[in-house]
Amino acid sequence: MGYTFMVPAKIISGTNVIEELGQHIQGKGTKALIVTDQFMVKFGNAAKVENALAKANIPYVTFAGANSEPTDKIVDAGLKVYREEGCDFLVALGGGSPMDTAKAIMFMSTQPEGKKINEFMHVNIDMPVPYLVAIPTTAGTGSEVTKNTIIADTENNVKMLLGGPSIIPALAVVDPTFTMTAPPSVTAATGIDALCHSIEAYTSRKAQPLTDTFALSAIKKIHKSLPICYKDGKNVEARLQMSIAATEAGIAFNNASVTIVHGMSRPIGALFHIAHGVSNAILLPACMKFAIEENTARFATIARVMGVADDATPDHDAAEAFVAEVTRFCKEVGIPSAESLLEQRGFKKEDFLAQLDKMASDALESGSPQNTMRIPTKEQLIEIYKELF
Repeated sequence: MGYTFMVPAKIISGTNVIEELGQHIQGKGTKALIVTDQFMVKFGNAAKVENALAKANIPYVTFAGANSEPTDKIVDAGLKVYREEGCDFLVALGGGSPMDTAKAIMFMSTQPEGKKINEFMHVNIDMPVPYLVAIPTTAGTGSEVTKNTIIADTENNVKMLLGGPSIIPALAVVDPTFTMTAPPSVTAATGIDALCHSIEAYTSRKAQPLTDTFALSAIKKIHKSLPICYKDGKNVEARLQMSIAATEAGIAFNNASVTIVHGMSRPIGALFHIAHGVSNAILLPACMKFAIEENTARFATIARVMGVADDATPDHDAAEAFVAEVTRFCKEVGIPSAESLLEQRGFKKEDFLAQLDKMASDALESGSPQNTMRIPTKEQLIEIYKELF
């Protein structure tokens, strides 16, 4: 059996590598649309990108209309600026949301006016598209190297997962200086998201030799560096390691997919407005406890990479040590309990339990839990949701 493995055409990484941007994009376009959000403008990150383009004598216009939940209307607004300003390539700056927005503007710019983005649901998006530079400002989503974008369809009130080879950015700029403005809570949530990406990719039914290499490398880096970044956000070396790890994890799950954690996480985010990385984190221990039973050797390998087991430790004992370690690890980086998270957003435990049937159905419908070696039933998913309390 053969494997397909997709990555951006070029990845540049390192501290202050943004200053080298101009030399990598010469000839890729005549005017850039920078897609970002108001936070990036406020914190000065957008100015760093604008300065890099100005230094290279590349004209640009900035669209800072992305927000935490990209919608078709936001994409339309950005596309309008792109066309009216005569742009012919894009630079995405931010977390997953500005990147998702930029990816959608990129491929929609090739379509005739009046074409709706929801027409691309369940379509493999594979077409010539403008050049896209992706600059992550969190060490988490891995969106700078992935073939998907999530956009809310406001007409039908659904979140669309759109994907295909064309959506992978042409250039990923992995510069840890952009992550320095992330507060501890965001650092932890996005870091655990990256950890989930790498663990799920390594233990997925779709895992392959290349994804294994990237996933294990990411796990090792995150386990060592995330607690340091959480406690000392100005530690440049730890921030660099986390930025590289998030990109490695993105490459891994882009090719091997995610499994039970992400499948169960999305409904929590949709119904209770809990940040994606945090909902992953509260699910991680219970989901891993379920998953180790039919994939023990792989989870044992992760335990050894984390240093909580060695070659002499029997696989089952090592796998259980892994579950104990991820439970401890989430606490170390300040991940709160499910109950307190719900309370912060005005919900009670009863509100959560009332949605169990819908959440389990939606999780299965996403297809992600079925990538787990131990494929869960709807009833088993409900029991895992209950374990959060």
